[in-house]
Amino acid sequence: MASESDRPFTVIEPDRPAGPIVFSSPHSGRAYSPAFQEMSRLDLATLRRSEDSFVDELFADAPGHGAPLLAATFPRSFVDVNRAADEWDPVLIHGHGRLPRGRVNDRVTAGLGVIPRIVATGVPIYDAPLSVAEVEARLARCYTPYHDALAALMDRAYRRWGRALLVDCHSMPQPSAELLSARLPRPPEIVLGNRYGTSCSPELMAFLERQFRSFGYMVVRNEPYAGGYCTQAYGRPESGIEAVQIEVSRPLYMDETRLEKTAGFDTVRDHLSQIVRRLILHWSNAAGTAFAAE
Repeated sequence: MASESDRPFTVIEPDRPAGPIVFSSPHSGRAYSPAFQEMSRLDLATLRRSEDSFVDELFADAPGHGAPLLAATFPRSFVDVNRAADEWDPVLIHGHGRLPRGRVNDRVTAGLGVIPRIVATGVPIYDAPLSVAEVEARLARCYTPYHDALAALMDRAYRRWGRALLVDCHSMPQPSAELLSARLPRPPEIVLGNRYGTSCSPELMAFLERQFRSFGYMVVRNEPYAGGYCTQAYGRPESGIEAVQIEVSRPLYMDETRLEKTAGFDTVRDHLSQIVRRLILHWSNAAGTAFAAE
């Protein structure tokens, strides 16, 4: 696999921009350098458990419908850009406790800060703490360029269209039984997150829910994923800038054990392509938050 020292992201631009929407896939990067693999105590297959595997490919038709697609190339287990830059883990980072910076929250305590201490399965990534210099180098090489690119795309959309929408694209494992609501007939397949109503309008959430339900998906809102740092930081509906997180259940399109696409991949990608096209058309043409009737 390529080195994470290569360009930390890709941007696929539309030939003909069709509206003020930006798609972002912050967790689908799969460029694991030999240096990172040597630093880790885990094999590559275990490191990859934290990936939102193939999500960039699931949403790859967005540029063809008129919206840019930004995707990280570095892995989430190396740097997590869906965290605040100061979510430093004092258990992992040597000397961090002496620095006048950092926020400690449930994510950081669990080992899922901006530099993760564990992979998604809960297994520690390292045998020894990381230095502050190592963390700062990763943020400078990956985190800052990614958010600079995302902010620039959002600003360009806003300046051109007078508003902007970030669609933050993710995947999720099948939720465990304790996370499922008793009222659901089957596990959620799509989770839409808007930080409990603070990052985008109810109209947008209702529109997206209708689109996914039209293909038969079980859709829930904000449970168990309400949106991470990107949704929270970029969603400012009162200023005409909205953000929504979309989580797609991995069993729909991949084998989570082998980390391979299944026969369902093409179907899910086709459905997402149609939903993306409808979203761009309706959201771009809507006046204010009033969505066009279907």
